[in-house]
Amino acid sequence: MTTLWLILQLAWTFFVIGAFTIGGGYAMLSLIQNQVVVEHPWISEGTFTDIVAVSQMTPGPIGINSATYVGYDVLFNATGSQLLGVCGSLTATLSLMLPSFVIMLLIVHFYTKFRTSQLYAGTMSWLKPTVVGLIGAAAVILILKTTWTGGVPQVQVVQENFPDWKSWCLLAAAFAASYWGRMNPIHVILAGAVLGVLLY
Repeated sequence: MTTLWLILQLAWTFFVIGAFTIGGGYAMLSLIQNQVVVEHPWISEGTFTDIVAVSQMTPGPIGINSATYVGYDVLFNATGSQLLGVCGSLTATLSLMLPSFVIMLLIVHFYTKFRTSQLYAGTMSWLKPTVVGLIGAAAVILILKTTWTGGVPQVQVVQENFPDWKSWCLLAAAFAASYWGRMNPIHVILAGAVLGVLLY
């Protein structure tokens, strides 16, 4: 596979993800995972989980951050060149953003005209539960690791993507601090980083 063909594949893949994702970065994660781990096995499930974790801790939307990291990882692993890895980052990020940019321009143009329309209200009422479902799917994908064994027919093996009980304790503590403790998300992230260093 030539580098140019890989860049074109990367651009088209993230363009499609950007065009058909509704609900922001977390809803986008399940589509990104399906494309870069399952459809195009560019990276492993474990690498994708690490990318999502880093994307959450760095500034910016998680979907765009994930695209940036995936683009770099795919091109760098294929070529060994950091410069081409940066090109992969730019390709994935810009391809992901382009559909949203164009769609938002159109929405801004027509919003004032159609915001009182029953068709608009009905569309929004259908999209809201869809977004919740996509975000839920992303959560399940990050928790479970799916692999396929050889043979005909192939056997699907589902395992936990959390390595040990310490990871589950960190998850429970972060959830409790965010949901019941109303703790600032920045403090939760920093506490998780410190505890991760101490525990591992």
